[in-house]
Amino acid sequence: MAEVKVLGGWASPFSARVELALKLKGVEYEFIQQDLSNKSPLLLKSNPVHKKIPVLLHNGNPIAESLVILEYIDDTFPGAPILPKDPYERALARFWAKFIDDKFFPATMKVRSTKGEEQEKAKEEVGELLKVLDNELKKKKFLGGETIGLADIAGNFVAVWVGVVEEVMGVDLGVTEEKFPHLCRWKQDFLNCHVIKETLPSRDKLVAYFSKLLKPAAATASQ
Repeated sequence: MAEVKVLGGWASPFSARVELALKLKGVEYEFIQQDLSNKSPLLLKSNPVHKKIPVLLHNGNPIAESLVILEYIDDTFPGAPILPKDPYERALARFWAKFIDDKFFPATMKVRSTKGEEQEKAKEEVGELLKVLDNELKKKKFLGGETIGLADIAGNFVAVWVGVVEEVMGVDLGVTEEKFPHLCRWKQDFLNCHVIKETLPSRDKLVAYFSKLLKPAAATASQ
């Protein structure tokens, strides 16, 4: 069997993408936890450009950047497809994955890193982006269609980490069934998938971790 390793962090939604894709494909792998405050020689050697997680090592060959890794996994290993065969549907999947990375993730991080009026503006921006996702999910069960695909795997941040940010930072982004019924239904279907349940860290574990990581910084910033 091909040797597959993942250099990642258990609390990273980007590392989780790689693990989800491998597990959906039924690929065995070794997970090597990385300390980003003291980056390992293996990580620096494997991703010398960005020096970030995740990195996939396949037979010793490194692949970096989570969305690139997902496509590599889909192209390399048999099993359930991550990207659809139809070129138009493939393009749509890539579009929504990029939307989450380029629009949604930065807006949510802005909520985390700002206060007062600036934070309120960031919350409004997140709300508008949530509306876009909710509207897209009117038409289908998952962002990838009838089955979990690239965009849904990328959206694990929306399904789990957004709620963690809300709880840790004490902000309310208004993610309710009344406001976003299709998004909330997608979230429930996504998280009820047995592979997703087995792979993603628990919310309680993430809240404890990010509370310890972020609250001292938030207190310092407010002094």
